[in-house]
Formats: sequence, structure tokens, C-alpha cells
Amino acid sequence: MANAVTATPAAPPESAIAHFEAELGFETDCWDTHDALQQAEPGFVLLDVRSPASFAAGHVPGAVNLPHGKIIRSKLAQWPDDMLFVTYCAGPHCNGAARGALRIARLGRPVKIMAGGVTGWLDEGFALERSRAVAEA
Repeated sequence: MANAVTATPAAPPESAIAHFEAELGFETDCWDTHDALQQAEPGFVLLDVRSPASFAAGHVPGAVNLPHGKIIRSKLAQWPDDMLFVTYCAGPHCNGAARGALRIARLGRPVKIMAGGVTGWLDEGFALERSRAVAEA
């Protein structure tokens, strides 16, 4: 008996391989991000693209706050042109990470999204860091 899951057949394995390999080029997850941040040189800059107030209320330790609407070439100039950026926002209900990633990609920089955002980070049992709010530039 068909249902919503089985009514459409699964893609052939070759297509599934191409799809999932491509997907990993666009995103990472909270666990892998956390693990990489434990290294002296994680190989990426983690950008919290939410507002300064949201960042101050709780952010991933080691993240840099750069709201997605403020991402411009001059703000990224302090990092090498080939530096990978990983963006995150509040979570799956928020598209700020995608907005930030799009802006970074339009600037010709490599970028991925941390799937799950703050919600996913907390779901994995990782702690957030808090800081004083700063005035938005």
C-alpha cells in the first residue's frame, strides 16, 4: 500500500550519491563544527549572522558576529580570500544563515551553512557563550 513516503520512488543510487555529495559542499552540522573548533586552526571562520543583541544573549563560542545584512567585502577583508566561512542563525526556522551565505558567495568567497543553527547547537548539548551587547555598526 502506497503512502506519502513510498508513493514517489527513491532516486537511483548514482543520483543519490551526486545529490548528497553536493549537499555536503553547502552545509556542515553542529557536531562537526564543534569538533573542528576544538582544533588550534579549524580552517574556517564561524559567523553568527544574527543581530548583536541575539549574539550577546547566546552564541557559539568562537563565533564572530556579523549580521547578514552587514556582510560586505570590506568586512571580510581581514581574512584571506580562500578562507572558508560557516554561517549560522537561530535555527531551522530562520533563513539568516542562507542570506549570509548568499552574500558571502556573491563576494566570491567559499561558504557553508551550519545546519541547525543555535537550536541545533543546543540540541547537541553544547553550551552557548554570552557577552555584552554592542551597538550595531
